[in-house]
Amino acid sequence: MRRFAWGVLAYNVAVIVWGSAVRATGSGGGCGEHWPLCNGTLALHHPAVATMIELSHRATSGVDLVCVLALFFWTFAAVPRRHLARAWAVAVLVLTLNEALLGALLVELGLVAHNVSPARAVYLGLHLTNTLLLLAALALTAHFLSRTGATMRGGVVLRSPALALTGLIAVLIVGVSGSLAALGDTLYPAHNLLTAIAQDFSAGTSWLLRIRWVHPAISLIAGAFICWLVLRAWQRRDHVAARPLALAVVLLLALQYALGIADVALLAPVWLQMMHLLGADLLWIALILLAARLCFVPKLSNPA
Repeated sequence: MRRFAWGVLAYNVAVIVWGSAVRATGSGGGCGEHWPLCNGTLALHHPAVATMIELSHRATSGVDLVCVLALFFWTFAAVPRRHLARAWAVAVLVLTLNEALLGALLVELGLVAHNVSPARAVYLGLHLTNTLLLLAALALTAHFLSRTGATMRGGVVLRSPALALTGLIAVLIVGVSGSLAALGDTLYPAHNLLTAIAQDFSAGTSWLLRIRWVHPAISLIAGAFICWLVLRAWQRRDHVAARPLALAVVLLLALQYALGIADVALLAPVWLQMMHLLGADLLWIALILLAARLCFVPKLSNPA
């Protein structure tokens, strides 16, 4: 069951990264304004490339729903009533259903492909927020299924939750701003770096391009705060076992900065956008796991 929980988490990351390919290639309208059917039918004859990309994403999302349901029922059958994994498994199911609802609304309202309305940016931000919360719930489900202690309600206390929550919210904001920046790259591609920079500060361009600079600015602030949190975790003598995970967070953060710079320099090719999102998902998961190790501690433990 533990391996299955981690496997579902990994599969979700793959589905999310493939979803970014749907957006980056403008294939979100490949099935028309129909959901869950594709162009109003189940059988497709000579489908276009965009249709195949969008349909494959829907198919993998359908498999994901089956995996989440299996994880939900297996968790409730295998662990005691007050086990914390149960609560996170419920959150996983609710967020997965909400993910499907948001995806359906994007299609039904036509907020896909080359749609440039502000409503698309709003729904995309909500979609990305729900996605990150889903990954967090999956990571915590797998984490508490894998722990040997401090897994029951009443036997766990929260330590420094405000600091951890502030850091996670900062990363969440970075993720949402990044999704809007990626949308701007997709809808308004530039032919060279100088043109792309000029678009960011031109009064005649879309607001999506004029706010694109916000993403790297916020990411630098959030990155500094993450490093501070990691440093505090590293200095705590009662959590020496969490140091490898803290180091992984720092390395993933550095990788994200490198991918972000490459994304700007190379004008955001699809494959690099996918890599950047993959790195963001892995960084988010590592942060969630580090926060769980540092904040959910046994009730009788004595902090250093």
